[in-house]
Amino acid sequence: MNHEPASSTAAPRRRAGRPRSVVLDRELIARAALKLVVAGGYSTLTMSALARSLSVSPSALYNHVESKQEIMQWIQEIVMDGVDSTVFETLPLDEALMAWAVTYRDIFAGHAPLIPLIAVLPVSGSPRTLEMYEKVAAGFTSAGWKQEDIIPAIVALESFIFGSALDATAPLDIFDPGENAGSIPNFEGALEAQRATGRHSADAAFHTGLRAIVNGLLATSRTA
Repeated sequence: MNHEPASSTAAPRRRAGRPRSVVLDRELIARAALKLVVAGGYSTLTMSALARSLSVSPSALYNHVESKQEIMQWIQEIVMDGVDSTVFETLPLDEALMAWAVTYRDIFAGHAPLIPLIAVLPVSGSPRTLEMYEKVAAGFTSAGWKQEDIIPAIVALESFIFGSALDATAPLDIFDPGENAGSIPNFEGALEAQRATGRHSADAAFHTGLRAIVNGLLATSRTA
């Protein structure tokens, strides 16, 4: 019986393709850097660590960004984009300040390691942050504030917001007197009364302080 030889025209096995290379862009780099900073603080953000997290070489990373400061400005853009400054276009100044501050504090409560970095970071490379400040300043201007009083008011609010964002990450038992229980009756009584309200102490403190600051700023403006 004759046997036909195996066909020599059979399709060759397909070679395994090379892994798809990562296509870097500003958004991808910034979000990877943000994850590093939130997880381990600013000291963990190195070009080598960032490159590893993106599965690229450091040289590939340097083709897109020049320095860690530039990366921090990109991170600032991402984070600040979550702060609602549109309220200054529709609400009276006092209500707008309250609503703006709440979103500001909530964003940074979730990104507490960024606070000491962004609080002192120049805003020149962050268009979204500058746009936010423009809307806040416009709200003050529309309410009749003197130009020289606007920046101090914004900075005073931001200082309180950043501190409140850190406080939101504090342990719930931060004020427990421990072995000193019974020796500070006034403080312990106030502590128990606050806990009896069922409100988170950090939230209660934030809203109490925010209302006081906003009312104080507006009262000062009226008497200036």
